[in-house]
Amino acid sequence: MHIVVLVLVQILVVIILSRIMGLGCRAIKQPLVIGEIVAGIMLGPSLLGLIAPDLMTTLFPAETLPVLNVLSQIGLIFFMFLIGLELNPSYLKGQLDTAILTSHVSILVPFSLGSLLALLLYPLVSNDGVSFTAFALFLGSAMSITAFPVLARIITENNLQKSRLGTLALTCAAVDDVTAWCLLAVAITVIRTNSFIGAIPTIIESIIYIIFMLTAVRWLLEKLAIHYQRTRKLTQLVLACIYIGVVISALITEFIGIHLIFGAFLLGAAMPKDPDLVREIAEKTEDFILIFLLPIFFAYSGLRTQIGLLNRPELWLLCAAVVTVAISGKYIGTYFAARFCGVNKREASALGWLMNTRGLTELIVLNIGLSFGVISPLLFTMLVIMALVTTFMTSPLLEWTFPKEKIRLDALAEETPEIATPNYRILVPVANPNTQQGLLQIAMIIAGNSLAVVHPLSLIQLDEDYLFQSTPEEANRLIKQQEEKLNELIQTLEPVELKHIIHPLVRISNDVPRETAKIASTEQINLIIVGWHRPAFSDNRLGGRVGQILNTSHVDAAVLVDKNMPQIKSILVAYAENIHDDLALSLALRMLGNDPSITLKVFRFAPESTQENALSYEFMNMLDICPQEVRSRVEVIYLEDSDPMNTVIEASKEVDLTIAGTSRTWGIERQTLGLYTDKLAKECHSSLLIARRYSPMMSHISSLFNSSNLQTTK
Repeated sequence: MHIVVLVLVQILVVIILSRIMGLGCRAIKQPLVIGEIVAGIMLGPSLLGLIAPDLMTTLFPAETLPVLNVLSQIGLIFFMFLIGLELNPSYLKGQLDTAILTSHVSILVPFSLGSLLALLLYPLVSNDGVSFTAFALFLGSAMSITAFPVLARIITENNLQKSRLGTLALTCAAVDDVTAWCLLAVAITVIRTNSFIGAIPTIIESIIYIIFMLTAVRWLLEKLAIHYQRTRKLTQLVLACIYIGVVISALITEFIGIHLIFGAFLLGAAMPKDPDLVREIAEKTEDFILIFLLPIFFAYSGLRTQIGLLNRPELWLLCAAVVTVAISGKYIGTYFAARFCGVNKREASALGWLMNTRGLTELIVLNIGLSFGVISPLLFTMLVIMALVTTFMTSPLLEWTFPKEKIRLDALAEETPEIATPNYRILVPVANPNTQQGLLQIAMIIAGNSLAVVHPLSLIQLDEDYLFQSTPEEANRLIKQQEEKLNELIQTLEPVELKHIIHPLVRISNDVPRETAKIASTEQINLIIVGWHRPAFSDNRLGGRVGQILNTSHVDAAVLVDKNMPQIKSILVAYAENIHDDLALSLALRMLGNDPSITLKVFRFAPESTQENALSYEFMNMLDICPQEVRSRVEVIYLEDSDPMNTVIEASKEVDLTIAGTSRTWGIERQTLGLYTDKLAKECHSSLLIARRYSPMMSHISSLFNSSNLQTTK
């Protein structure tokens, strides 16, 4: 097979498997990078070479490896440029004194422990061609790394970017990143010259180049930023000049004697941090790099990872020692330095786990070490396992130490204005503020008084680990942008006097249904109202994300099918005596109690033999709670009909809103969402509110029609 064709087949396999494994990791709340690393390992001798060695040899013959190496190096160069580009100096503004001490201690402790571990490992896994100094320097550097991009993503996903812990972690990671890369550059210089004395000229040249980049080159790049601010356009010519600069800078650091990636990182760090310019450069660069080139790097690393080399118990013990030293060194150094600076125990512990994140950054360092021959394939494999373990454990340990419920409560307490303790809360997930005015409008009518609160909820999903939008600064911009859209939506609502009960919530989340359910639980929500949208692969109104929210939320819920709903003056409730129709009736009664101009018609479907006692206990109880003024606007019509659904559909022509429960009577089954047709939702002439009851113990009208509210409703 022609080598070009074979390489293209390899890339196809790598990208597909990386996407599949990445999605699997996202499903278990793990960073995408873990799936990509695992995908690379699966294609190498650790799995594919073990179960199908002939297939691996055919798919990845030795003559194609140099091509994969070149492509992976190009991907790394531009990825390091993106890391430098997104390393914002604003991260260094918060708690800088604490961060500098904490980050440097978090480097010093694992570096020292790694150097001590080198005494044990050097005679076992190294050779005479590598000096102990170079080996110890590199191992210490590998133990000290924190992956800033993955850490930033974890902070963003947990909505910690504005918290004390989040800002401190970002500052520590930024300082750690710069320091660790400098330390690695020194280690590489010593490795190449095989002595510390011989490395001094290279270190001096590197310092001179860094100063040149941060002064003269930065001045030139500032002119680029001024040009961009005038034109608001990044042309292909300008972008080509930036890419040329990346390559030239990478070549210069390679000629100096450190490594290609440092030059690319330096140019990214020297770029002016105009938000719009950085965003446009990142968006134009990252997709191809992250989707196409970076998975090739993971595959190339996987081909060099040989877990089968750990074929004796003592080698697994050595691997465990490497992992233990890496975790304990980073955690202990971070924890005690943070405690010394006055950080409380919980936050210091969470900071220790966050700084243990190593991810892709560690893999870059390890490949450099393996390429220079300073570490053997055996030690490389141990350190890859360490990188996977430390990255995998970060999210669950952060959740255990600093639970999301606490994060969410802190955020809500900070963002929600001081209001009287509400007796009724409605959560309204808003996917698109431009099209869901009716959703909030009906929530306001149901809430309806000063002791109720409506929370429009907008959850911003981040799909990838390293995209620019994952950075805390960009996430804050997206949150602010969404808040502005929600506020614009709120200004269009009526009545004006009820706008004060609306308090928007905007969050970052990678699982909208689960996050919605958690917020509903934390905020003690009484009712979730979600807008219907047609799923991409189904016609069912309660399928897709709507169905997921209904299935995961342990609270009463309603789905609005908005058919250009006018101002609500008449409501029809289809009542077939089940708990879901009870909820439908109670919501209608709340609306009547809040708006004296609304009338309610209840179609009560019952056999003729039960007409004398047609009103159930629950029905009567709800009506008894209501004041006479509300009951006078309720008309109950008893029907015995073999086809109640068509009767309701026909009657919906004469009302503004129809409300029905999720039951088989109306073609919508709560327990088997998606299996029954939703004819009522499709053919109803008015807007439709579909009610799904979770707890029969919840009363939606007692809080409205109590003694303190009777005067306001009469």
